[in-house]
Amino acid sequence: MPSPAPAETPAESPAEPPAPAKSVFSPSTWFGGKPAVAEPPPPAPVAPVAAPVAPPVTAPMPELAPTVAPPPAPAPAPVVSVVPAPVQTSAPAPASAPEPAPERTGWLGKLKSGLRKTGNSITAAFVNAQIDDALYEELEEALLMADTGVKATEHLLEDLRRRVKSNMATDAAQVKVLLADAIADLLRPLEKSLVIGQYTPTVIMVAGVNGAGKTTSIGKLTKHLANEGASVLLAAADTFRAAAREQLLVWADRNTVEIVSQEGGDPAAVSFDAVNAGKARGKDVVLVDTAGRLPTQIHLMDELKKIKRVVARADATAPHEILLVIDGNTGQNALAQVRAFDEALGLTGLVVTKLDGTAKGGVLCAIARERPIPVYFIGVGEKLEDLETFDAREFAQALLG
Repeated sequence: MPSPAPAETPAESPAEPPAPAKSVFSPSTWFGGKPAVAEPPPPAPVAPVAAPVAPPVTAPMPELAPTVAPPPAPAPAPVVSVVPAPVQTSAPAPASAPEPAPERTGWLGKLKSGLRKTGNSITAAFVNAQIDDALYEELEEALLMADTGVKATEHLLEDLRRRVKSNMATDAAQVKVLLADAIADLLRPLEKSLVIGQYTPTVIMVAGVNGAGKTTSIGKLTKHLANEGASVLLAAADTFRAAAREQLLVWADRNTVEIVSQEGGDPAAVSFDAVNAGKARGKDVVLVDTAGRLPTQIHLMDELKKIKRVVARADATAPHEILLVIDGNTGQNALAQVRAFDEALGLTGLVVTKLDGTAKGGVLCAIARERPIPVYFIGVGEKLEDLETFDAREFAQALLG
């Protein structure tokens, strides 16, 4: 009778995960914070551990009872069963870890190529250089030219001097490696995974100035979400620009996802209808594309606030993410946009586009120092695979070669 009871409990537990699995993605190069918390594999090895304990108790224990041998007999039995269990569970982990490596390696090559203009201006300071004040002065000029910003530049140089002293660096090549470490540490607070599935639907509101690549980024993000198994609903709330609606319709058709749009309709009304439709249809994600605007256009910024308020009426917890798409070529202007939109909306994340061929890639350091809002994705081209998750170490390595 005791054996069937445990058999029923595991049978019920695997039946439950399929429901959340629809909206919570498994670990991948894009998403993976949620599922690690509730993995079914750990409970599975517990059943075999209980099974071997029962046989030794029934057969050998009664015969060995009169002698002194029985007490030690149960002790070695669990030890033997426990040792192989962790070995088996740990085996698949390393196997899955190296899998994304080739993908990220290819991405790292694209990122390095895209940041070459920014990186060349910084690495040029290390050519035939000595570790002296002249080197630090050249680095300061190069970092400022890369739009790293005064505060971030001062922080990096101070941190670099400390690292050079503690590591007793003797040549410029070592200093270059230490600078990459300093940049990676500065950018690390910007690393964060986009969590999908905590809310159903997860409402993501996307803002940005005209020409930053906002609608294209929404299309790429839609494709990646669909590839991860999420059902997506698009809201064409950029009703001012007819081309934006048509562009989003193309992305919706290409990704075979549904879209809510009204020609010349009120952006807040379109957003409201989209959130309600997403709830009624059981969608995992509702992506709201808003009209591009400059932060100096007060009436348009007020309209963004209105969209946020109206979305909250449709779902009290929404919007769950407010993303700003910024053009990496705009340098310090991008930082000004981050400040303005954050003050108006309370940004939760950034998407940095067009880092390919820019000489102003250092702006991420400025953002990390002055407005550390997570960077969810960075883009280095127009292709779908040219948008990837942000990794501080990868960015620093690509920047300094």
